[in-house]
Amino acid sequence: MTMITIMAILFLGGIAAWLSDRWHQDLPRWVSLLSCLLAGVVLTPMLFVQPEQMLLLDGVSSTWLEYVNYQWIPRFGIAFIFAMDGLGLLMVALTIFLGFVAVISSWDEITFRTGFFQFNLMWTLAGVVGVFISLDLFLFFFFWEIMLIPMYLLIAIWGHENKSYASMKFFLFTQASGMLLLVAILALVLANAEETGIYTFNYFMLLGHALDSDLAYLLMWGFFLAFVVKLPGFPFHPWLPDAHTQAPTAASVLLAGILLKTGAYGLIRFTVPLFPEAAVRIADFAMLLGVLGILYGALLAFAQADFKRLVAYSSVSHMGFVLLGIYAWTELSIQGAVMQMVAHGLSTAALFMIAGALQHRLHTRDMTAMGGLWQAMPRMGAITMFFIIASLGMPGLGNFVGEFLVLLGAFQVNKLMTIAATLGLVAGAVYALIAMQRVFQGEPGDLLNAKRQDLPDFGMKELLAMIPLMLGLLWLGVYPQPVFDLVDPVLASLYELTTNQTNWVGSDP
Repeated sequence: MTMITIMAILFLGGIAAWLSDRWHQDLPRWVSLLSCLLAGVVLTPMLFVQPEQMLLLDGVSSTWLEYVNYQWIPRFGIAFIFAMDGLGLLMVALTIFLGFVAVISSWDEITFRTGFFQFNLMWTLAGVVGVFISLDLFLFFFFWEIMLIPMYLLIAIWGHENKSYASMKFFLFTQASGMLLLVAILALVLANAEETGIYTFNYFMLLGHALDSDLAYLLMWGFFLAFVVKLPGFPFHPWLPDAHTQAPTAASVLLAGILLKTGAYGLIRFTVPLFPEAAVRIADFAMLLGVLGILYGALLAFAQADFKRLVAYSSVSHMGFVLLGIYAWTELSIQGAVMQMVAHGLSTAALFMIAGALQHRLHTRDMTAMGGLWQAMPRMGAITMFFIIASLGMPGLGNFVGEFLVLLGAFQVNKLMTIAATLGLVAGAVYALIAMQRVFQGEPGDLLNAKRQDLPDFGMKELLAMIPLMLGLLWLGVYPQPVFDLVDPVLASLYELTTNQTNWVGSDP
């Protein structure tokens, strides 16, 4: 019941935050903060739960920390199936932690309708948690939609100058791809029912379905496109830079930190295991999209003068490594993809928080108008340097571990693509260091000369969020083994499940 309790805390916390706005506009922030802390406390014992073995298919078993199954609509085989394994636990922990960071980042920025803002923030978190633990495909789609609507409202109501355009673009891309996912899910269930005579949305019962290979190939595309749009992978990324640029800081933190990860999670959990033979057929194409995303995102980031757009395009580049690692489908590359998901969530959330803090102080995101900020805000400068170095993949930090394992695993599959992907690391170092130079070093711009004395440095609230993010990246870079111990049984079972059914392009290292 831990999973249900966490979602209830977030859902009810959002409602309580909205209602508390009647008494004082500061109350919703405290309610949201306490909700995230309480959800974290409830989740913590799951780290010490002894996992249980559960059969997946054909003798392949997986370890689950918690599993609940309650009937919902028996006639159509729909049930409340919630399950948490090591991968789900890692993603839920990341969600709750970044929810805490998002609340901190919104503390001084959001000054109107704070209750409704925190309501949407909490319901986004609850929807994401539902995505990570739902193993009934109807229920999964239900939460997939729940997390999108409050995020749309966060951008549309509290965004910046072009918020209407950005929020509508985000909504159209995600809803169109979501409709493809819904059609694919329904077609899979109906086709499986024709073969077995049983209507079911149960993930475990749909694994290893006996569908015609051409039909499975078509249905796989519905899942693949929905998740790659959310990732986002090249060329389905155009919604991301606008959404990030116009979103309030807290929404950018959630978008970069966890919503993008739902796309990668969907590929690992659903697309490849449900359609392994079809996934083999597009593996080279998907890896190519990953490489193109790495290079294209890095090139576009290099060309940006807007700090938030630079970080947004860098996300396209970094998530390209995740797509490359997933479809290389070696044990090393999948481990690297998961590590990259976590490390990118921490580092990019911090960079968006820094970008939001700069905009709040300077009322601009234009890096050409900045310069010399280190002297005025040394704490912010030092912290930004840390996360810039983490983002470009410095050894000893979590991003390096993820990217290195992805490249190491992908090299066994396609050497040419892997070599091309490494060029993204070079470009990443260039745009990251140029951004640091433009904002915090060099001569101050005219805009800053008048404001230099009025620029507050990072205070205790910002440090309360930044220091755990820094420690997390250091821990992932220096001692990542606990994360691997948590997710390895899950990834190993999925790897065995898919390779038993087909000859994947990858090879067991």
